[in-house]
Amino acid sequence: MVTRLIAVSAVIAFSVVLGGCAQTGGNASTRPDASTGSPAKSVKIGPGMNANGEVIDASKVESGYGQQVKGINDFDGEITGVPAPNSKFPQLQIGMGFRQVIDIVGPPNDQGAYITGKAFIPFYYGSDRTRSELVYKGEGRLIFAGGSIGNFSGGNLIWIIHCATESGYR
Repeated sequence: MVTRLIAVSAVIAFSVVLGGCAQTGGNASTRPDASTGSPAKSVKIGPGMNANGEVIDASKVESGYGQQVKGINDFDGEITGVPAPNSKFPQLQIGMGFRQVIDIVGPPNDQGAYITGKAFIPFYYGSDRTRSELVYKGEGRLIFAGGSIGNFSGGNLIWIIHCATESGYR
């Protein structure tokens, strides 16, 4: 009985250690907050990003590594990366409509649309069933939630990805 109790305790301790490693995974770094210039803080470096918070490859960027913001009409969104010099993206606000964004930054070099996993939830009527993506060469990508597949006139801006090295193609 004592041997079994020791074995179970060892398994629990091992699980706690592994769980702690999994939660602290990713590359941690210190860098100043790009939006406020506040003192350096420990942050994770996301895929497609460098230690300075700049997006190097926008096609690899994942949500959760940027600054979470509250936008127009209480839309929640994210801003990732550092704006390129002379970029029009800093004029944008999370929650802006598709047409309003096009009026400010102009037509994209490329665009696309896709459905999210929420589209498969029965009786889900929220606005995040589909997403539209606009790609701008040398500036980055803009992600919209809402609208419908093939209808690029709907949706609201939920994610701004600044990327000075953006190729302009999805």
